[in-house]
This record gives sequence, structure tokens and C-alpha cells, in this order.
Amino acid sequence: MGVETVMSSNPNKGETPPTNIIDLKPGMEKVTVKARVIKIEAPRVIRTKKGPRTISNAILGDETGRVETTLWGEKAGTLQEGDAVEVHGAWTTEFKGKVQLNIGKSSEIVKIDDSSVPHSGEIPEDSPTAPPGSGGISRPPRRQFGGRRGPRRSDVDE
Repeated sequence: MGVETVMSSNPNKGETPPTNIIDLKPGMEKVTVKARVIKIEAPRVIRTKKGPRTISNAILGDETGRVETTLWGEKAGTLQEGDAVEVHGAWTTEFKGKVQLNIGKSSEIVKIDDSSVPHSGEIPEDSPTAPPGSGGISRPPRRQFGGRRGPRRSDVDE
């Protein structure tokens, strides 16, 4: 009845609507974003606790901002600069105070209509930042900015 416009051609159950890039926060899972591939780097092998892993880095952007993105394993090297894509099943982490989007084997990348996302020149430079004290995995423990006023700093966004 009222579902026909909500259903997409993607049969995945429990699909979440796309998140604006500027609204990404560390620790999100099963993230969907619609974005333009602004920049890509060639795949490379890094050493991790689980052994060598192939990754590639990219920058994805939408009308709200841009986000550094890491593609893991078989997804490394699968994006092309300029592509319009919808990514399903991504997750976010924090690196050096910024939110990073991660695309791995459980993620899906679908090419979408070019007109459904802005072109690179129309994408703002803004990037999602990790809130202070969010405790991201890569955050050094001793960096403090300003004095401590208490456990919550949510009132100092601007």
C-alpha cells in the first residue's frame, strides 16, 4: 500500500536510509551513504595484528561534506574517481579526531545515477569530527584541549 516508494531495488532487509556524511559519528555500524568518489589512492598492504591486509584510501563526499574512507580486503581498489555510489553496510571509526568510514567484505557498493549526488566541485570541505572524549580506537589518551569542566562537553560545539 504505502510502501512502494520506500522500497529500493536493493533486496537487503532492514536497510537504513542514507546518512549525511557530516552526521557520521565514531562507532556507527551498518551505515548507508550516497556519495561522490572525490579522490582514490592505489591499494597497498599494511601490517595488522591479524597479519598483512590490503587497503585503499578514498575520499567520499555528499552535499553536506566529505569523509576519509578506508576500503579493506577485496573492496580495496574497487572505487573509481568521479563515481556516484551508494555504500551499504559500512562502519565508522575515529582516527586523529576525525571520523573515518570503513568499507569491508560485508559492505556493498552500488553505482547510482550520476545526478543523485553533487559533483566534486559542489561538495563542501567540511568533515565529520569525533566529539571530544568519544574514546575512538586510535585516539592518544593524553591529549587534552583546554581545561576540564566536567565529563560532558556537548555544550561547546561552536
